[in-house]
Amino acid sequence: MRLTVIVAALVIGGSALAETRPATRPAEAPNPDMMLRQLLSPARPSAKPLEPVNYPPEQDQTSKTAVAPKTEGQNVVREGSFVIDRVARLTRTGDGQFELTYEADGSALKDPPMIILPNLKLMIMESTVKNASKDLKFHVSGMVTEYNARNYILLEKVVVVQDETVPNSKKADDRDNNPIRP
Repeated sequence: MRLTVIVAALVIGGSALAETRPATRPAEAPNPDMMLRQLLSPARPSAKPLEPVNYPPEQDQTSKTAVAPKTEGQNVVREGSFVIDRVARLTRTGDGQFELTYEADGSALKDPPMIILPNLKLMIMESTVKNASKDLKFHVSGMVTEYNARNYILLEKVVVVQDETVPNSKKADDRDNNPIRP
């Protein structure tokens, strides 16, 4: 009886193992030497390397200075135009001149920065920024001039933009407690 059970288990187990084997034999692995030769041999004649192309530097037609290829020129505002009540920040150029960097107005979004011509309004802006503990924005107005495809501005009005993140009631409390105003 016991022998019958063992034989039956072996027959059932053997048939289960036979069912899990794949029906076909896998293809033989390719010869490694042959694979290496195929990889190392060029499939087609090798192409010649490209020759370098020398393009002459492009020049700005107004200032006759070299510019980077395919760059958009800066927008230049016509001389005599007025900037009226625009929001801007006081920044410095690479050579240390002060310039106005405008906040985006939503129309052109390509307002170039303008170098500020020295006057008392610039002096007020410098001292205000120096004494402030945060980045300041200004409402500015002034007349635009142009020289060598660059805009300059002669400031006529400068007002510090109040911080909108502080509630109006808090601003009123601060004014009552602090008699010094910006």
